[in-house]
Amino acid sequence: PSDLLWVRLGRPDRRNALDAGMTQALLDIFRADPAVPVLLASTDPAAFCAGADLTVPDRERATVSDLLYQCYEVMVTRPGPVIAVVEGPAVGGGAQLAAAADLRIAGPRARFRWVGPPGRDLAVGAWVLPELIGWGAALELALTGRWVEAAEALQLGLVSLVVDEPGEVAAKLARGLLARGAGGTGK
Repeated sequence: PSDLLWVRLGRPDRRNALDAGMTQALLDIFRADPAVPVLLASTDPAAFCAGADLTVPDRERATVSDLLYQCYEVMVTRPGPVIAVVEGPAVGGGAQLAAAADLRIAGPRARFRWVGPPGRDLAVGAWVLPELIGWGAALELALTGRWVEAAEALQLGLVSLVVDEPGEVAAKLARGLLARGAGGTGK
């Protein structure tokens, strides 16, 4: 329906790794109609988003990083809610995309990891994590780069729900927000 906007990451061959074109498209979508609720998901439930595409040149990766931070800013400030539907791994910038959403609905195989490029010992995209799960837990995840499985993500408060059909539940939740007049959250 036109009352909700489904945005599905669609590079399954690269585990939805973000290149400059895909990231610019996300930014454009989030800016286009800021009052419309957005459901951010993947075309492939096996992977939400692997973060920045590590096969692109460093210069393009820097562009992706800059665009991602613009996406995060728009996501957290736009009046319409963004609901992330996470069914598989969300890594680095992909984990941050999920974290920057207003709500996160996860499937049982969802998992999160804040880790940067191999060999660089750099946590990527952890800037909203302390607000979601607290400073200590956020620091531990950023420093260790360990995986957070769906059940632990729920326990930490990183996700709102873990359900078998996260897309259906997220759409129902978004429509409920619209029915209550909370489509534009006024964040």
